Amino acid sequence: MSWTDEKVEKLKELWGSGSTASQIAEIIGGISRNAVIGKAHRLNLSAKIKTRTATSNQNFENSLEVKNNQLKKGRKSKFKSLIIEKDFEPEKPKQLEELDENSCKWPIGHPDEKSFYFCGRSSLKDFSYCKLHLLYAYQPKGKKEDVADKEEAPEFIEKKIQSA
Repeated sequence: MSWTDEKVEKLKELWGSGSTASQIAEIIGGISRNAVIGKAHRLNLSAKIKTRTATSNQNFENSLEVKNNQLKKGRKSKFKSLIIEKDFEPEKPKQLEELDENSCKWPIGHPDEKSFYFCGRSSLKDFSYCKLHLLYAYQPKGKKEDVADKEEAPEFIEKKIQSA
């Protein structure tokens, strides 16, 4: 199969109108889709409009950004709500053997000391720690939080520890 001037002109016209390579091959006749793509490439015809995969990838990336922003906001607000809450239950010192699924597993002291124990308060669902120790264990990720927020939290937590 050879490309005549007439076929090349038809290819350029159909390519410019946005027809697919399969459609162009069918209209011209006697050539394959791959032959159309190869000739268009050799003629340096402009790239086709975005394919379905290219647009779906872009939509996917945009949706990921939206989800990440929502997660960041949700995580930050979840921890701020814990700081605002002021009703921490009292510590219930437990030894390792006494811990269960619902006990806070925050260690208090050094394991080599006789006075070593675990917090023992009720842990939050899906976490190993109580509300208070969750603030220590899980720090917000991402860019730096407001300096004022970070400075206020430790003072508040220290007061709560002293009063508990």
